Amino acid sequence: MFGKILIANRGEIACRVIRTARKLGVRTVAVYSDADATSLHVEMADEAVHIGASPVGESYLRGDRIVAAALATGAQAIHPGYGFLSENPDFVDQVEAAGLTFIGPSAASIRAMGLKDAAKRLMEEAGVPVVPGYHGEAQEIVLLASKAREIGYPVLIKARAGGGGKGMRRVEHPDEFSEALSGARREAKAAFGDDRVLVEKYVDKPRHIEVQVFGDNFGNAVHLYERDCSAQRRHQKVIEEAPAPGMTEALRKAMTEAAVKAAKAIGYSGAGTVEFIVDASQGLKADRFWFMEMNTRLQVEHPVTEMVTGTDLVEWQLKVASGEKLPKTQSEITLDGHAFEARIYAEDAAKGFLPATGTLHHLKFPDAAPEGATMRIETGVRAGDAISPYYDPMIAKLVVHAKDRPTALKALGAALSRTEIAGSTVNTAFLAALVADPDFSAGDVDTGLIARHQPALTEVAPPSGGTIAAAALAASGAGALPLSNEPWSSLAGYAHFHSVARRSRLKFGEDDIVARVSMRPDGRFQVALDAPYDSTNSHDLRAVPGLALWPGHVTVFEGAVGYTFTVTDPLARADEAAGATGSLRAPMPGLVKLVRAARGDAVTKGQPLLILEAMKMEHTIAAPHDGVIAEIAAEGAQVTDGTVLVRFVEEPSASTAAAN
Repeated sequence: MFGKILIANRGEIACRVIRTARKLGVRTVAVYSDADATSLHVEMADEAVHIGASPVGESYLRGDRIVAAALATGAQAIHPGYGFLSENPDFVDQVEAAGLTFIGPSAASIRAMGLKDAAKRLMEEAGVPVVPGYHGEAQEIVLLASKAREIGYPVLIKARAGGGGKGMRRVEHPDEFSEALSGARREAKAAFGDDRVLVEKYVDKPRHIEVQVFGDNFGNAVHLYERDCSAQRRHQKVIEEAPAPGMTEALRKAMTEAAVKAAKAIGYSGAGTVEFIVDASQGLKADRFWFMEMNTRLQVEHPVTEMVTGTDLVEWQLKVASGEKLPKTQSEITLDGHAFEARIYAEDAAKGFLPATGTLHHLKFPDAAPEGATMRIETGVRAGDAISPYYDPMIAKLVVHAKDRPTALKALGAALSRTEIAGSTVNTAFLAALVADPDFSAGDVDTGLIARHQPALTEVAPPSGGTIAAAALAASGAGALPLSNEPWSSLAGYAHFHSVARRSRLKFGEDDIVARVSMRPDGRFQVALDAPYDSTNSHDLRAVPGLALWPGHVTVFEGAVGYTFTVTDPLARADEAAGATGSLRAPMPGLVKLVRAARGDAVTKGQPLLILEAMKMEHTIAAPHDGVIAEIAAEGAQVTDGTVLVRFVEEPSASTAAAN
């Protein structure tokens, strides 16, 4: 076993690797960028080395600096985690040329599976079923469009390099092909440096089911059963589970045998995942699955496999990379119970899952697992940490395991309802809604489920009068504990002839809220809300549980929903109405990738004006109303949240028009 390893990653996965290394007595070296100088993985590691500025191209993608850090600290091996350089064969060569061990597959295996088209040709030769499509080298638009017609619409355009939903477009009609191809190529180029694509048949009711495989350097390869990752939004996984609901023994046997065959075809060593698309339109059948791709690394969702098989896959990685055989044979690997993993992100589900940033002023996970279940929280952040625009906005992975799927699903819902996060917009309410969705609950899931149910899954009921009253009480300070033990200091509501009332001003969205808070003789607080919020009622509160106060805000938690109110500064005199419809601002930090309009253009509501790239994904910014453009951001401009992207020509007022 290694004495010291370097982890070429950050966040949750770096922390995950450190925990297992510590259990095995292996010392760890972390690397970090400017943005991660005080991060959790740096604190947890035995040593840490600064490798550059915040952008990934200047830090976590700098293989030369990572190798130099490993050599300087005496590390014997490098664990790549997932993402970044984990599937870069040139980095593997670089590591081995320095006399170090890469904790993962060989460069040859990564190259064999790194390009989807070549991988599919290889799998066809190995007898693994592949989805119908065009996987050739030619990339002319006329040829690709012709192949799409031959395959039959709808089709899926996919980047041949990389994954994670980047560079992927579903096309329903030939007229949409050209624009979809351009978008997929731009996104693929930005994410992977390769704009080549392949075209595949889009399966009507696709299930995304993948098999965890593991090989060693002695020719052994096993599977650790399947995971279902069909719950996706924008081709990115949301909730994963193991085993797959509705899985038949016939399909499991066919799929796992195909996965092991794929691993052996390339002499695979280490952890890998073979991903299949399954046609579930007529149930799960052994002849209706096809190879999609192989991820030559540890997957984000590996904890669900660990939970149902009782294994530590990171421990397996370290042992195999250090020259040991696989810890278990195939017959020794068994399934036990059911597990779910929910990815908690800083994102706004109601706004198309836009990534969000912010400081995690309040971060609280359940203290104990729900009844009948075990639970893991995989995270790389703490309260007070900032969600940076430079990296993936994942906050945590909430993982539960129970004896069966219904019990595990109930536990997942309970754990989400006891998770409290304030300071950034998060997706916990969306996750809880998905868990409660009748189709998902029944296991009737496919990759289009979230898109079909998105309005219901992302809709959050407005705060109740009681929630607003609780926020007002917290904002007023009337419910705060006394600052000392002196008895007179506790008489916050005392007056000779009447109770003292405090006025509290809040803002929720665009709504201004005014409340009057007073103390009752019995120690409870009475909160009266002005119209339109329960103007005829008042609320009696003794305490305000489940809330977080943070600079200028208060968040009240109701289950998995966090209602955040802005505490209005009475001295502020900002004219919020000025320019309310006169400009269009960036919804998040990003790069103006493409501009589709110019100064002086007359545009209509809904017309695409520009494309903003954030976190390697493209987001179309459309006109909110009809108007004439006075100014528009320049192509290539780097913008922050709130930057004015488009300014419209102001319409003359009625009085001015009459005077003219």
